[in-house]
Amino acid sequence: MFVYILKSLKDLKTYTGFSLDVGKRIKEHNQGKVDATKHRRPFVLLYKENCFDLKEAKKREKYWKSGAGRRKLKQFFKNGFPLIQNE
Repeated sequence: MFVYILKSLKDLKTYTGFSLDVGKRIKEHNQGKVDATKHRRPFVLLYKENCFDLKEAKKREKYWKSGAGRRKLKQFFKNGFPLIQNE
């Protein structure tokens, strides 16, 4: 299970989600198959992290959507993103 962060090239905002197959999920986002993001295409992968299970993935997704997670994202934009995990 992975948590991933995408960047919309249309509005430059991020989207955070989780999936077993990040590559497949990004394709779904970019093909307009995800209602939450279909008007913000195209997307590029900024970051992904491996999670032990669904519970951990939901916890990490919640973190990245929190104030602390958003501040960390701002830091990444300023200082550069870490290498994408498990690529």
